Amino acid sequence: MYTKQRTYKMQHKNLGIKLSLFINYFVFAILLNSVGIVILKAQEVYGVTKVDASILEAFKDLPIAIVSFLVASLLPKIGYKKSMLIALGIVAVACLGMYFGDTFIAAKFLFAAVGAAFALIKVSVYSSVGLVTNTQAEHNSLLSNIEGVFMFGIAFSSFLFPFFNAGSSPSAWLNVYLFLCALCVLSFIFLLSADFDAEIEKPSSSAGKDILDMLKLIVKPLIIVFVSSAFLFVMIEQAIMTWLPTFNNEVLKIPQNLAINMSAILTVSIGIGRIAGGFLVKKVSWLVIVGISILFAIIFVLVILPMAVNAEVGEIKTFADIPMLGYIFPIIGLFLGPIYPLISSTTLNAYPKKIHAHISGLIIVFSALGGILGSRIIAYIFENVDTTMPFRYTVVPLVLLAVAVFFLDKWTKSLKAK
Repeated sequence: MYTKQRTYKMQHKNLGIKLSLFINYFVFAILLNSVGIVILKAQEVYGVTKVDASILEAFKDLPIAIVSFLVASLLPKIGYKKSMLIALGIVAVACLGMYFGDTFIAAKFLFAAVGAAFALIKVSVYSSVGLVTNTQAEHNSLLSNIEGVFMFGIAFSSFLFPFFNAGSSPSAWLNVYLFLCALCVLSFIFLLSADFDAEIEKPSSSAGKDILDMLKLIVKPLIIVFVSSAFLFVMIEQAIMTWLPTFNNEVLKIPQNLAINMSAILTVSIGIGRIAGGFLVKKVSWLVIVGISILFAIIFVLVILPMAVNAEVGEIKTFADIPMLGYIFPIIGLFLGPIYPLISSTTLNAYPKKIHAHISGLIIVFSALGGILGSRIIAYIFENVDTTMPFRYTVVPLVLLAVAVFFLDKWTKSLKAK
């Protein structure tokens, strides 16, 4: 009887922790991935060029990389709950700064704050998953579901921003940041009340040694191929996600608000793909899922994208006026979706839980660098090389990703066999 009660309490406690992780990831999804929308608005409202506007991606991703590298190994000592509370507080203040600032400089500071705070959130979330799961299948599934919820948060932002953008005033869209500030406060209150005292083996070493230990991981073959995979994937995903609103608006000639709404198809598709991947991985090898996903992503870029660009389109005023091919290309997200959480979970499960924070830090650092590079490359191609199909250049990193994933599977199996 005592064992059953203890098991029930543990399950109830874990459910509270999981809900906290879902909610916080949802909030940051809205904030973090509004960069594509703000890039579009910056060109219109603040009069900056595409390449200049793309710097917002760097203001978002560089703080993610720097903060992740510096504090990832410290978070077990600080506490994952406290780290997430700090992150929510930082972003609530940043949202108010954007609302009252209303300049391109304010947008830079907003994304710098969001990036730094997200580093705290993501390391905490990725490290906490291992504390509330017992098997690799459970870990794969929960991480895929959390990342799926993240994508639904992004999809929500695709409708949230146009809702506030509908006002007659040029600055009406800034009201969204008052709403987001309130959402951060609500999330803060929920997390504060959550039973989040999961046990973890806390490192006893100094901060300098912790950072050195994290650096030592980079020379391991498995970590090298993994961070390469994360880098390549995020370079692909962020390039498409960030520039899809602009692509819809300028190439497919879809009105601005509809162009933003249409980008939700991509994010919802990625979310569905991740949740589906989390379900399928309990029955099918993660390598099979990822391999098929990469193959279909390449087909979408080489076949569906040109068909969408070359389709004859009349004047577009409503969703009904958009040709079917305009809806099909963003469904590439179904195949992009499962890749990132599955390769991340597989790598984390190959190592002890006590160093998951170190590995999570490396995941975030190289993901951020991939996001910066991907966005800048597409911005340059869009403006100077190929104004109609800039996304077709993502085929190169997709092929390289397929090679990296093959070696990732080989070395994770080798490590577990020792």
